[in-house]
Amino acid sequence: MSMSSAVIIGAGPGIGQAVARRLAREGLAITLIARSGRTLRAVAEAVDPLGVPVVMTEADSTDQAALNAALDQAVSEHGVPDIVVYNAAIIQADAPGELSVRGHMEAWTVNVVGALNAAAHVAPAMAARGNGTFLITGGMPEPKPQYVSLSLGKAGVRTLVTLLDQEYGPSAVHVASVTVAGPVAPGTDFDPDDIAEHYWRLHTQPRHQWEPEALHAGGSR
Repeated sequence: MSMSSAVIIGAGPGIGQAVARRLAREGLAITLIARSGRTLRAVAEAVDPLGVPVVMTEADSTDQAALNAALDQAVSEHGVPDIVVYNAAIIQADAPGELSVRGHMEAWTVNVVGALNAAAHVAPAMAARGNGTFLITGGMPEPKPQYVSLSLGKAGVRTLVTLLDQEYGPSAVHVASVTVAGPVAPGTDFDPDDIAEHYWRLHTQPRHQWEPEALHAGGSR
């Protein structure tokens, strides 16, 4: 009998760590996926006191084979996850015309294509089981010309959520995004621990109340 489990892709020090802790508090086994071993170890140390199994896997979200292997490892350790959170993003300022084609492709690949590939690899097993949650960290509720690649990427996330919901929603897989409308920092209106609550709330929503997006606009403290 596999225990309830979660996978965090892009498990960094801000939202990724906060979401991992929030889900570990509920007793879920945690798989952390990130590009850097140092990042993984720091997040694992933050989750460790909660006493759940933690698996760390180094993988770049843009490397489809490595990402698939990391997801397969999560499944072999703890079964098909109950919840997968895609939290990888390239957050950078770039004005129209500033970024090369390659730069745009790299940002788009991290911001959108990695999430698509992760969902395509893990959501069918959730659908076959008849439940699961796939959440993507979003942002940029309003596009801004000083953040072109990020604005495009986060618009892509919204469309991707719609597409994945059309594909997997009928099989009871809840696909949604958590849109963070400001810079994440502890002790502010965009405290990662506050933001993490949206992920747990979306995961536990009854099907007839499913939302496709939770907006963290700040000013709620």
